[in-house]
Amino acid sequence: MAEEDDKRLKKRKKKRLIGADRRKRLVRLKCCVQNYDWGVLGCNSQVARMFLLNSGSYSADPDECYAEFWIGTHKSGPSFVFFGRDYNAAAIGSKPLSLKDWITVDPGAVLGDKVARKWGGDLPFLFKVLSVEKALSIQAHPDKELARALHEAQPSIYKDDNHKPEMALALTGFEALCGFISSKELKGVLSSVPEIVELVQGADAEKFSHDSEQNGKEKVKSLFESIFSQIMSSNKAMVREAICKLKRRLSLEKKKRQLSAKEQLVLRLEAQYPADVGILAAFFLNYVKLKPGEALYLGPNEPHAYISGECIECMATSDNVVRAGLTSKKRDVQALLSMLNYKQGFPEILQGVSLNEYTRKYAPPFDEFEVDRCILPVAASVSFPSVPGPSLFLLMSGKGTIVTGYSEEITFQEGEVLFVPAYMEVSVTAAATELHMYRAGVNNRFFKDL
Repeated sequence: MAEEDDKRLKKRKKKRLIGADRRKRLVRLKCCVQNYDWGVLGCNSQVARMFLLNSGSYSADPDECYAEFWIGTHKSGPSFVFFGRDYNAAAIGSKPLSLKDWITVDPGAVLGDKVARKWGGDLPFLFKVLSVEKALSIQAHPDKELARALHEAQPSIYKDDNHKPEMALALTGFEALCGFISSKELKGVLSSVPEIVELVQGADAEKFSHDSEQNGKEKVKSLFESIFSQIMSSNKAMVREAICKLKRRLSLEKKKRQLSAKEQLVLRLEAQYPADVGILAAFFLNYVKLKPGEALYLGPNEPHAYISGECIECMATSDNVVRAGLTSKKRDVQALLSMLNYKQGFPEILQGVSLNEYTRKYAPPFDEFEVDRCILPVAASVSFPSVPGPSLFLLMSGKGTIVTGYSEEITFQEGEVLFVPAYMEVSVTAAATELHMYRAGVNNRFFKDL
């Protein structure tokens, strides 16, 4: 009997804590950090700074790499709800209240009916800050069909069954490899990088170098795929020898001439990942350098690797990654080669669309997410209108106040993260310093028929 009374008491407490009145309130979130070996050490990391400010911790471990700051409902790094500023997450009994549990009580009320019908009790997007010191793996993210198959076959590695389109919005100068180079550029590689030609069947290299313009589009794609697959599937001894020759040749040539940006990059990658086939793969991918405020997006089955810098990242709620190079983690080369779309050409760089004098919107061609970047001068104000889906607000620097359409007013300072329910208008005013803020939400194109 006492046990049943205790259960009823906990249930009533849960209802009070996450009941209907919370649907008209801003909710503060305590968020998760991921420490991967490619991250930035200690307090030099923007991720570490955000995590310390968000969690109320006092110092970063100087020997720890801080790589990703996660905001969302993914089980590998969930956010937790808390009220006030004591940094103790709201709890049911001894269990902290996750954002997902808070949403699940009434998804339609906080996510909006259309979002809840489509994605259930999950936020459809995962919002992150990344600090990259060392190159991430050559990788791609599966489409939904492949994600389901991978998750079913290897759930310990592929932890969910969702696809993972994503966008990186640069906070600093940001480098990445993204998508395949053009046929013209590959011809240049085959004529100037003999170490690659040695690993490829002579007939394929010769045919591509001399006949690709005369071949049809599908034949060119097939040849490109064959050449890239041969490189990625080469045995380790051959790859090691090729990279050794490449390093020796470039080391000599840089005494006589200025190495190209790609050549300089592969030498950097070799220093980070000696004898790794990903060094050779870099010649096949576009080398992208983003300025702060520029963004690139990636659909399913597109090869890429982030190289260095710090960025805001937003994606569908997933952590599925198929890797094939520049990593010490598990590789699945054949899976990666079979899933790639082999689309060629330089990726689109988003500059953002101006919403007002302080805010730019970055909207990739995916339903799950969009991102707003807002820089407010001292004492300036900006409004974010009511939208039929949820939003996450992250304050990177500065301090201000937020007023909602329900007359709630709170102070908002750097490192804080707020969940804003659907259909809530908010107005933000900067205090005595410039305010840098990012908002993630469901892509407006998803609501076009409302």
